[in-house]
Amino acid sequence: MPPSQNYKELDLKLLKDLYGYLFEEELLNEIFKVGKYKKVEQGDFLIDIGDTISFMPLIISGAIKIMREDEAGDDLILYFIERGDTCAMTLSCCVKKGTSKIRAVAESDVDLLMIPVDKMEDWMGKYRSWRAFIIDSYHNRMEELLETVDTLAFMNMDERLLKYLRDKAMVNHDDIIHTTHQDIAADLHTSRVVISRLLKKMEREGLINLQRSQIKINSL
Repeated sequence: MPPSQNYKELDLKLLKDLYGYLFEEELLNEIFKVGKYKKVEQGDFLIDIGDTISFMPLIISGAIKIMREDEAGDDLILYFIERGDTCAMTLSCCVKKGTSKIRAVAESDVDLLMIPVDKMEDWMGKYRSWRAFIIDSYHNRMEELLETVDTLAFMNMDERLLKYLRDKAMVNHDDIIHTTHQDIAADLHTSRVVISRLLKKMEREGLINLQRSQIKINSL
C-alpha cells in the first residue's frame, strides 16, 4: 500500500485490508460504523495545544508529527506516527477527559478515521485486540519519547539532524524529503544557519544530496 492515497471515502473492504491483521471482524465493523473519515493536508493542524480531545486518530495513510511547545512558544518534535500507530498523548488526554498537551501536524497528506473517545473504554473491555493495540501504542510511544530525551541529552546537533532526516524518510516511505532548511530548524529547535551548515557538511560526506527544497537521503 503506498504511503498516501487520494481517498474520497473509505469502504469497509479497504478498512479490513488495512487493519484486518490487527483487529477482529466485529471490531472492524464497529470502527467503520462510528469512525468519521477525514483528510488532512500536509502542514495542517490535526490537534492543537489546549484543544478538547473528542476523538482519537486511526491513520489510513500518511504520517503525523507530534510536537510540544516550550515557554517561548517554540515547537519541539517528539515523534512521528503513521498507519498502525496512534498517539499516546492523545490517548492520555482521552482517558483523563482533558485538553491536548501536544500539537499534531500532518507530515504529509493524511487520510484517517476519527474514533469517538467514548468508544475507547467500551472497546477496551469488549475486544482483546483493541486492548492490545492501545497497550502496544503506549509502549511504543514511551520508547520513542525516551529516545527523544536521549537524542536531546546525548547527541550532537549533526547526529540529531541525521536521525531526524532518516526518521522523516522512513515515515514518508521516500528517500527524498521535501522541506526547507527553516522548517528543519524549527522542528529541531535551532537556527536555519546551523542547519544549512550541517546539511552542506553532510553532503560533502556523501550522506545526502541537496536540491532546491528537497533532500535525498543516500543511506537509511
